[in-house]
Amino acid sequence: MSGATIDELLLADEPERWAALGFALSGDAVQLGGVRLAFTDPGAGRGIVSWSLRGILSTKLDGLATVASERPIPPTAPEHPNGVVAIDHVVAISPALDRSVRVLQAAGLDLRRVREEPTPAGAPRQAFFRLGGEILELVAEPDDVVERFGGAERPAHFWGLALLSGDLEQTVEVLGEHAGSIRDAVQPGRRIATVRRSAGVAVPIALMSAPERPGRS
Repeated sequence: MSGATIDELLLADEPERWAALGFALSGDAVQLGGVRLAFTDPGAGRGIVSWSLRGILSTKLDGLATVASERPIPPTAPEHPNGVVAIDHVVAISPALDRSVRVLQAAGLDLRRVREEPTPAGAPRQAFFRLGGEILELVAEPDDVVERFGGAERPAHFWGLALLSGDLEQTVEVLGEHAGSIRDAVQPGRRIATVRRSAGVAVPIALMSAPERPGRS
């Protein structure tokens, strides 16, 4: 596999919280597909603290704290007891989308497309980068948010995760009261549910069904 790929995401969270939601721990980490989730003291930051990437030209990613990695891609982890199989996409937010896109492209990240239409959640634009089996979804802040929080000179920052479930109904059932109801996703043919704050994890999480295969009716 060529191009930049995700080795690890470092979360300011407690692994026991993830285990309580049906994620299998490997030591003090969780492996989702080929990506490792490592944990650090919750006081070390908020949510996703940093990530490590293979195959990059620079670790300067417009504010997204990044470490270069040369670790080989591991074998894909089995499905977790809650039905989650992998990371679908990592979500980051930028107050200056075009600037961030230029920086990430210069570092070797593979830009696949820019969506110019607003999302149902109010993001005016989005850029999508392919990182091996995962996607980085870079979301533009709305103009009023940019102004409210100090302007477009601020760096980009990580926000949350969308996880791929092999059986979304099963995953939502396992999470019980900690999962919201299943609804249609923005992506045609896919469904989504969110993990509620009551779960106690430090990162906003969405749970998604698998993409429809070409030719499926």
